[in-house]
Amino acid sequence: MQADPEKTETAEPLLGVRRSILGQAWQARAYVPRIAEAIAATLDVPLVVGQLINSRGIGLEDAETFFTPSLKESLPDPSSFLDMDKAAARIVRAIQMGEEIAIFGDYDVDGATSSAVLYRFLTALGAKVRIYIPDRMREGYGPNAPALLGLRSQGVDLVITVDCGTLSYEPLKAAKDAGLEVIVVDHHKAETKLPEAVAIINPNRLDDDSGQGQLAAVGVAFLLAVAINRDLRTAGYYAGRRAPDLLGLLDIVALGTICDVVPLTGVNRALVTQGLKVMASRHNAGINALADIGRVSEAPGTYHAGFIIGPRLNAGGRVGESHLGARILTTDSDNEARMIAEKLDRYNLERQAIEAEVLQAAMEQVEAGLGPEGEPDTMVIAAGEGWHAGVIGIVASRLKDRYGLPSLVIGIDDGEAKGSARSISGVDLGAAVIEAVQQGLLIKGGGHAMAAGLSAAPDKLEELSSFLREYLRDEVARARESRALKIDAVISLSGATVELLDQIEQVGPFGAGNPGPHFAIPNVDLIKADRVGTNHLRCIFKSKDGQSIKAMAFRQADQELGHVLLTGLGRRFHIAGKLKKDTWGSTPKVEMTLEDAALVGLP
Repeated sequence: MQADPEKTETAEPLLGVRRSILGQAWQARAYVPRIAEAIAATLDVPLVVGQLINSRGIGLEDAETFFTPSLKESLPDPSSFLDMDKAAARIVRAIQMGEEIAIFGDYDVDGATSSAVLYRFLTALGAKVRIYIPDRMREGYGPNAPALLGLRSQGVDLVITVDCGTLSYEPLKAAKDAGLEVIVVDHHKAETKLPEAVAIINPNRLDDDSGQGQLAAVGVAFLLAVAINRDLRTAGYYAGRRAPDLLGLLDIVALGTICDVVPLTGVNRALVTQGLKVMASRHNAGINALADIGRVSEAPGTYHAGFIIGPRLNAGGRVGESHLGARILTTDSDNEARMIAEKLDRYNLERQAIEAEVLQAAMEQVEAGLGPEGEPDTMVIAAGEGWHAGVIGIVASRLKDRYGLPSLVIGIDDGEAKGSARSISGVDLGAAVIEAVQQGLLIKGGGHAMAAGLSAAPDKLEELSSFLREYLRDEVARARESRALKIDAVISLSGATVELLDQIEQVGPFGAGNPGPHFAIPNVDLIKADRVGTNHLRCIFKSKDGQSIKAMAFRQADQELGHVLLTGLGRRFHIAGKLKKDTWGSTPKVEMTLEDAALVGLP
């Protein structure tokens, strides 16, 4: 596609930074000035808001929908998904016949929230419903035959798998042979062959043309609830009875969507925008308890959901009791929610300790195997005996951030290697893992572009590593070639105001697909730098006119950025990162989450 000649993007690096401390060029994010001005005028917002909207690929015709997302405008027709109508009809029949339904969910946040959305909706209809979340260590990911057959023996007639099931051929065949019907609600990448099931609702099926592949599983589950609700209304089910409050479930939908790091574009943007408003009303006992124990004292945003509430909700599935995430989201008891939240908080602390231990071992392994150029070949891969399966995904994410490469971390236990992988933008990891399955290198595996899971025989790991590196080599090279820190605006310290933050917050919610804006502040002197916590850095920078700003560099104290800053007192820097409002104290202040820096005067 030919570049728009009107765009402000230039090949020249911003502030002359061709290679920052983190090895990145700084590049101004492109926008078309006349369109940005038109957007600002149409929406009656400051010019900076128009620039931010246009720089995210939004033109004048779509600006209002983007700026004020609504479910009415954005929510797709559930019937546009393959098998949606078939699934809704089968569940309606189960409700009308009094059949027992089991929701079989994954043990992560997307699985817990998907399970909770359908459980709350179906129980509000009077259906007989239970939730089954497998144990990560004993059962692994997705449906397994013993669990499904166990549910059948307990009288379950219909199972709805959520955030799993698309590649579960043998377990779903065993369920069918036992007379147990299964509906799959998922969003992970699929193969041409699909398992035997009543219905498989997955916008990432190869034959699905709904165009909604960005949805998390919880979004698909919510649309299934919409479809069921519509069918029941048509059938006259609500004559004389109250329909469930679907919009009241959006806080759970928003939480799962944010934590699964799917793009906050299209319908996801509307779901999260409306869901955060519902979350602020504090009517879900479980979310409230998790927010309270995480000391969230303001209206929750994407940061609170993704980095405070989400990790605690996830902790039970990682190192503790896998059912706790779904359980806390479905209880209406404040006391029970508080007790579960306290337990999840303890599990989260345990997870952090285990994670630190595995991360250290993985980094030592990776560093020992570096080539002559001082970096891994195409992909970071580390494996170890006894590495806890509940933290390998987080460790893979840490390695991805450190090396800027797709990363795979594998724990080997009882003769089986279980791995979790994380990718970089522009590299489709899920496709690579599915190809490895088809090549016979994996026992099973699946995922999506940015994350994947797998299991393999230990004696296949060397061959698997070679295959993945070769398969991804060209994609990784292209992705890294275009690597640059995109800067939305250069501002002075005096321009970094609370009023500016209030203006740019109107472009949120921010997350994957709608990145929070990066600002560069030039020519500031470092007057303080010290370590805080285990590996964080707190800095204070000052400008010539006497203005100062606090900047936090998370998980950077032991990295190159930390080394330069800790030894750079009195030196002058250009700094870049995201601005946030510090509400501690009586007067809000602006601080920066520092993501990169460059010494002034160096190329």
